[in-house]
Amino acid sequence: MLYSNEIVFRGHPDKVCDQISDALLDAYLKEDKHSRCAIEVMGGKRKIFVTGEVTSKAKVDVKKVVKKVLKDVGYDDEYEIVNNLGNQSSDIALGTNDEVMGAGDQGMMFGYACNDTKESLPLAQVILQKLSMWYDNERKRCSHLRPDGKAQITGYYNDEMKLLKIKCFTISYQNDEEDRKHTDELIKNECLKICKRYGIEVEKFLINPTGRFEIGGFEGDSGLTGRKIVVDSYQSFAKVGGGAFSGKDPTKVDRSAAYKAREIAKDYLRRHDLTWCLVQISYAIGIDKPLAIYVNSNKGYLPVDEKLYDECTPKQMIKDLNLLNTCYEKRAMFGHFTN
Repeated sequence: MLYSNEIVFRGHPDKVCDQISDALLDAYLKEDKHSRCAIEVMGGKRKIFVTGEVTSKAKVDVKKVVKKVLKDVGYDDEYEIVNNLGNQSSDIALGTNDEVMGAGDQGMMFGYACNDTKESLPLAQVILQKLSMWYDNERKRCSHLRPDGKAQITGYYNDEMKLLKIKCFTISYQNDEEDRKHTDELIKNECLKICKRYGIEVEKFLINPTGRFEIGGFEGDSGLTGRKIVVDSYQSFAKVGGGAFSGKDPTKVDRSAAYKAREIAKDYLRRHDLTWCLVQISYAIGIDKPLAIYVNSNKGYLPVDEKLYDECTPKQMIKDLNLLNTCYEKRAMFGHFTN
């Protein structure tokens, strides 16, 4: 059977907005661990619009952070930056303050793990993540490459969803169109090198199939925080929850419970010698313990120890996963689950 998955490069406008949201979150948490943030970013046509809710004692220079991210990604910083941040709703704060620490929202979050790779992720996902990381480094060395881009694998799979061979490796990458023969070959060779490590053959490449990709980034497209939740999680190999990760402090279970569900899935995978494992956790806003924890696998549904409910409160997840002392901006670059 044929199946496809996709990644966007770090310089894709949606991914840039994710990185800005998380860089701002990092800045607030650095000064005030009790910060409550839900930061959304939209960009396009030389404008970056920052909105959402923040309650914090930290004093953050929003424009400075935005400009830093733009330059790090590979764009210039000559953008009009609009700061439209407001305060968190006092109604939400009633159930999410440090004493109560209930879930920051209702909803369901998913975690997934499989035995394809040492990262416990699907092989095609790992291949695309490695390509994306390589491209970001290569862009800094090769003057012809530009930040924007995306890649897709269409592969042959067996009945157990194990990748057998790549039918088509599609890459669309921004460049100055001055030495396409060289840059196309550069990217193709890296793809082949990555695939060779895993014993995977590639039948066909489609590189910039429209023929040209010079205009990109916020000039050629708009960007929005949270518009790449499938890329951020498991690239369609597993279910995803309804909420994005970036810009949200870890009291928001959209983020912390998705990270916890991934850890639970990896633990079940090892302890029960599974091929794959899918975990769902659901919450009600303001209530600390989950409403339900569901675990499914190639061996069927698996029992859940009641102690796991205590481990999945926002306060406990933040402590166990050290979520107040992590760099969220890095997580937003290539997908939130890379190991």
